[in-house]
Amino acid sequence: MSKTELLSQLKDLKAELALLRVAKVTDGAPNKLSKIKVVRLSIAQVLTVISQKQKSALREAYKKKKFLPLDLRPKKTRAIRRRLTKHQASLKTQREKKKEMYFPLRKYAIK
Repeated sequence: MSKTELLSQLKDLKAELALLRVAKVTDGAPNKLSKIKVVRLSIAQVLTVISQKQKSALREAYKKKKFLPLDLRPKKTRAIRRRLTKHQASLKTQREKKKEMYFPLRKYAIK
């Protein structure tokens, strides 16, 4: 469904819900009262689909960009987000590189 269809469906459902609430106040039929829950769930479903479409469109728009908006980044935990990246963690200092170059691991042949 397109966005306009979803929005029109949402508008219809909200209007129907308003009518059902009026019926509830004016002591309407029990079948109308039980329909309120169904309509509310339908509204929630339509809103969910709309938000999912928006988010996927945003993801597509930011796919080739250098930075992602905060709400599109993976949530994870605060500690994981602050952790060094694999590249940063694997970097070595000049001194460490020299030490490894001049004193490589020795290989021994065991008889």
